Amino acid sequence: MNTERQAGLPQSLLLLLGSCLPVLGAVLIAPVLPRMQTHFAGTPGVEALVPIALTIPALVIALTAPFAGLVADRFGRRRLLLVSMIVYSIFGLMPFWLDSLVGIVISRAGLGFAEAGIMTCCTTLIGDYYGGKRREKLFALQAVVTSLSAAVFISVGGILGEQGWRTPFVLYAAGFIFLPLMAWLLWEPIKHHAHAAAGQDETFPWGGLAPLYLLSFLAGISLFIVPVQAGFLLTQLQIDAPQDIGMTMGANQLGVLFGALGFRLISGRSSGSLLMLGFSLAGAGGILMAFAQTHMLVTLAVLINGLGVGLMLPTLITRIMSQVELRQRGRAAGGFTATLFGGEFASPLVVLAMTGGIGVALTSALMAVGLAQLLVALLCVTLIRFRAPVPAAS
Repeated sequence: MNTERQAGLPQSLLLLLGSCLPVLGAVLIAPVLPRMQTHFAGTPGVEALVPIALTIPALVIALTAPFAGLVADRFGRRRLLLVSMIVYSIFGLMPFWLDSLVGIVISRAGLGFAEAGIMTCCTTLIGDYYGGKRREKLFALQAVVTSLSAAVFISVGGILGEQGWRTPFVLYAAGFIFLPLMAWLLWEPIKHHAHAAAGQDETFPWGGLAPLYLLSFLAGISLFIVPVQAGFLLTQLQIDAPQDIGMTMGANQLGVLFGALGFRLISGRSSGSLLMLGFSLAGAGGILMAFAQTHMLVTLAVLINGLGVGLMLPTLITRIMSQVELRQRGRAAGGFTATLFGGEFASPLVVLAMTGGIGVALTSALMAVGLAQLLVALLCVTLIRFRAPVPAAS
């Protein structure tokens, strides 16, 4: 055990629910983007700025999470987490009052900076507080709850958006609610000032982590294929009812849920084997999406795709955290957060580059992505060096 105190249910719930907060930045305002664009119709470049307001937090997370990891290792996970919660709510709530689209985009960038700290610290503290099977269980549950929260937040954002496009932003006040609970129930696992010099002398295992970070980036691309592209695919099949599209999205999230839960059942297998299975399922689902001509087949395809993605995420973070010492976990988790969210940001750009903006080319792009995922699946075993995990620091 890495701490003198024993982490229990309150700590587990706080860290799992805290991990959901960065998901708000990715999905909460998606349903109100058209209303935002109408409100700022007179702003130059509104067609680009409104989508950027949605995606820029993911880009900032990708750029700043590694630095958040360094800060967490040097000055403490708990301290950074509490500061990030304050910044999260301040920047998250600003669009509720701002009447400048450029100002909103800037505030969303600030939100992404805070989300990088929250995701990195929550992931690191799970690795610090728990070990062995309990750690695997918590990382699997982290993938489950973040996936479910995405579906919930999209729905809540749509409901609140009926009252006006600004209304969903009030949910970012959640940071102020979590702040006192985290200050009370969480503790710092190591004395950073006492160990700073020792931590600087430790060699960070880039050789073992680089393939895992590459796979995390590819997992991020895979994670956003269905949420971004499924609606367009269904529209091409003359299926444009919001209820039908929502049911399809729900099937994908259900697949992610079962994939993450399945990780616990087969986690005794090698990481390479689990990742090979994960990318194989994601690729098979993508290829089936490309061939599907009915709503039922598309739903089945996104379910299979979700199973693969749900298996990838806990496998990757568990393997990454097993490669590093206690005082390196912030950097390791920051790298995972950066590459995962970087892949999420790049996902629609990758498909756009393949289609050139031509809607009918979407099926060919999905086929190409699916085949690429199958190729990655074949390479997973050789990409990962099978070294013994680093023993947990006491």
